[in-house]
Amino acid sequence: MKELGIYIHIPFCIQKCFYCDFHSYSNMQHRIMAYINALIKEMDSWKEKLANYQIKSVFIGGGTPSIVPIDAIDKIINTLHTSFRLSSDLEFTIESNPGTLEKQKIKYYLENDINRLSIGLQAWQNPLLKELGRIHTQEMFVKNYLLAREMGFKNINVDIMFGLPHQTSAQWEETLRNVVVLQPEHISAYSLKIEDNTIFGKKYDKGMLQLPSEEEDRWMYHFAIDFLQNYQYQHYEISNFSKEDKACMHNKIYWYNEEYIGFGLGAHSYIDQMRFSNEILLDKYVEAIEKKQLPCTSKEKISLHDEVAETMFLGLRMMEGIDIEKFTRRFGFSPFKIYASQISKLQDRGLLIVEGEKMKLTRKGIDLSNTVFVEFLLD
Repeated sequence: MKELGIYIHIPFCIQKCFYCDFHSYSNMQHRIMAYINALIKEMDSWKEKLANYQIKSVFIGGGTPSIVPIDAIDKIINTLHTSFRLSSDLEFTIESNPGTLEKQKIKYYLENDINRLSIGLQAWQNPLLKELGRIHTQEMFVKNYLLAREMGFKNINVDIMFGLPHQTSAQWEETLRNVVVLQPEHISAYSLKIEDNTIFGKKYDKGMLQLPSEEEDRWMYHFAIDFLQNYQYQHYEISNFSKEDKACMHNKIYWYNEEYIGFGLGAHSYIDQMRFSNEILLDKYVEAIEKKQLPCTSKEKISLHDEVAETMFLGLRMMEGIDIEKFTRRFGFSPFKIYASQISKLQDRGLLIVEGEKMKLTRKGIDLSNTVFVEFLLD
C-alpha cells in the first residue's frame, strides 16, 4: 500500500507576525467554524480517491492552529478517522503559539492521537519578541512548554530564529542555551527571510530595518550547528535538529520528494505526478466548497525531468544527502548519468562530496545551497 502525508492548514491567528507571508488572517476567529465546515467537506471529497493510501503523518499548521476551539479540532480528527486509513504509528503534529495553549486543549490533543507538539518561541528575549510582532513573552513560552510536558507530550519541537533585527550573537547564544535546558526532542532554527508584502518587507524597502550582517548571520548559523550537536542534537536537515529517532517524519516526506496532500486555504499537494494548490482567499475557498467544487487554482503535471531535479535539490537539504542507490532504483538511472559535469564542478569547488552511496553538501555547500541547487535544474 502506498503511503501519504496530510497537511491541514488553519489560516487564523491572533496577530500576524511582522515577518509572516503565510496565508493567514488575524482577528477573524468568528470565521473559524465556517472555514472548518468547508475544510471537512474538502477532506471528505478525497475519501475514495485516497482509499489505497495509508496516512503516515498528519501536520496541522497555520496560522495558529492552537487558537481553534476543541469542538472544531474534533471535527477535523473525526474526519481523519472516518475518511482515511491512518497508520498505527502515525506522526500527528499540531503547531501552537505560547499563550494559546491551556490544560483542556492539551488534554484533548493527547487523548486524540496528536503526539507531536510544535511551539513557536522564535527568541528568548522579550524585546525581540515584541519587535517580531509576537503575542507572547518568554515566560508564557516556558509556562506552556512545561505544562505540555507535565501533561504527557513526549515529542515537542521548538521553533527559533536568528538574523533578527537588532539581534546580537550573545542573544542568539542565550536563546540556544535556554532552549536546550528544556530538552525538546526537536529544534528548528531558521534564518529570518524578508518577504515582500510583509511589515518587515515594507520596512526593509524603506531602509528602516536594522539586520545583522551576512557574516553575523552565518556565524549564528554555524554556532547553532556546533552548539546543538554538542548537546546530542543531530543536524539532519539544513534548518532542523533532533534527538535520536525524533526527526520530523512529515517534513522528511517533502525533502524525499514523496507524495502528500494539503487541505485548506492555500494548501499544496503532490500526488500521482501532479502538483496542485488551493485558493488563497478565504471567501473564495469557502464559496468553492459550498458549490461542491474543488478549491484548486493551479495544477501542473510533473515531468520526469522535474521530478529528478526536485529529488536532487530537495534531497540535498538533508545532511545524509542523496542515497545514490535509492535514487537509481526510483528512476532507473544513476544521478551521475545526467549530472556528471555538475557533480564534478561542485566537488571541485568544495560544495559537494560523494562518500560511498551518499552525495551530500559540505558545510560550505550548505552556506551556498541555492547556488548548488540551481546546478540541478534541467532544461
